[in-house]
Amino acid sequence: MTQHLTSLPVLLPMLAAIFMLMPPCGKNLRARRIVSVGMGLLTTVASAILMLMTQEHGTSVYAIGNWSAPFGIVLIADPLSALLVTLTSFLGLVCGLYSCAGDDERGSFFHPLLHFLVLGVNGAFLTGDAFNLFVFFEVLLIASYSLLMHGGDKRNTRAALQYVILNLVGSSVFLIALGILYGTLGTLNMADMAQKVTLLQGDDVYLAKIGGLLLLVVFALKGALLPLHLWLPNTYSTAMPVVAALFAIMTKVGVYSMMRVYTLIFGEEAGELSHMAQNWLWWLAMATIVMGAIGVLASQDLRKMVANLVVVSVGTLVALVAVQSVQSSAAAVYYLVHSTLVSAALFLLADLIARQRGKVADRITAGRPVAQPLFLGGAFLIAAVAVIGMPPLSGFVGKIWILRSTLDTPYGNWFWLVYLVASLAVLVSVSKAGSTVFWHHTGKSDSEQERAHPAQICAVLLLVMCAPLMVIFAGPLSEYALLAAQELHDFTGLLQDVLGGVN
Repeated sequence: MTQHLTSLPVLLPMLAAIFMLMPPCGKNLRARRIVSVGMGLLTTVASAILMLMTQEHGTSVYAIGNWSAPFGIVLIADPLSALLVTLTSFLGLVCGLYSCAGDDERGSFFHPLLHFLVLGVNGAFLTGDAFNLFVFFEVLLIASYSLLMHGGDKRNTRAALQYVILNLVGSSVFLIALGILYGTLGTLNMADMAQKVTLLQGDDVYLAKIGGLLLLVVFALKGALLPLHLWLPNTYSTAMPVVAALFAIMTKVGVYSMMRVYTLIFGEEAGELSHMAQNWLWWLAMATIVMGAIGVLASQDLRKMVANLVVVSVGTLVALVAVQSVQSSAAAVYYLVHSTLVSAALFLLADLIARQRGKVADRITAGRPVAQPLFLGGAFLIAAVAVIGMPPLSGFVGKIWILRSTLDTPYGNWFWLVYLVASLAVLVSVSKAGSTVFWHHTGKSDSEQERAHPAQICAVLLLVMCAPLMVIFAGPLSEYALLAAQELHDFTGLLQDVLGGVN
């Protein structure tokens, strides 16, 4: 039974989505809500059990159809991938719960699409094959296209069209890169690719380098790395806030792919292609942080500000990937979880604030006071302190770890300067936004103002409370992050796990 546990984070959301498209759920919204939240909870529990199992017993490799690697399709659950599928499943559960307050009524098939998106993201985290990474990318992208249009208007449609066109181009480049690498290496199993890339000679080295750099373009587009980040602020700020909160994990798929490809395949053991993308990642990461910070400073509404905060987090994570050390990867794991949860919480808070401020909505300007200042103000304060990186919340722990892991690196001085200045910009912008929204009023609250639904309150609290909990349990989380980083950099161990047999 434990052997099949690796497949459950992929199978459960797929079954949930299919079941919700069939009677009796097909036209019964209440039944869909019950199934969506119930299956979301089941997927989260299964993912958490998988995470604990990998922590205790090590990497688990599941060969579909019992065809072992590199000939068959394999799912690989190591501490890193298991943690990320747990994070994705939890975020899907929270967003599904939040949507039950009425957002799922604004368009058809919200809940099935949500679970198809979770299926694609979880599959991308678990797959051990580069071609199936492409397949799961397409699954999550197709679901995201429809979710972007959920309850949309003309402005939303324009941003969604840009998103679709860019990702179609990215998918084409992805296929070209995979074709080049398969023609050069004769395999697309990641562990087998890592083994064969060390044996390349002559022109094959340059062909593999071209394929590897094309993958960098694809992952930069998926992860919103400069200069391919311009789609993100408009797309995330015009999507429904619950959809934007769910999309907080999608940029991390691109970052995770960089971690896998440029640590395993083109990492330290890759011979002539060792660390081939490191310099590119460093400078692009720092430029992304700068542009994200400028976007945060220039934002005139809360959702655009949070979208630019996502860009800053992507730049930070890619800089840690460029270091390619165990400590930097461990810091990246901790910061990835923190930034995803806090960004999602801020998107949902921006939605609730906009609903209670009338025509002013979420614009950072004086307006009508919110109807629930204690709840919204307290939740925003916790999320703001966390995203700024001030003590005593998770952002501070992540920031200290990031700075320590980059201190002795070749570009450490430049990174510290860029990162600390960007942190100051975020501090100024988020503080200004909070004080303006909650303290500068042009009228009085109305007794008829819309109040947050209990499902919305529960969803926001689940996300916001993760920031203090990540500090309370910082010891176990740090140990797990280090374990995940060590497994990520264990080249020989992964080859043995994947190519030496199936657990």
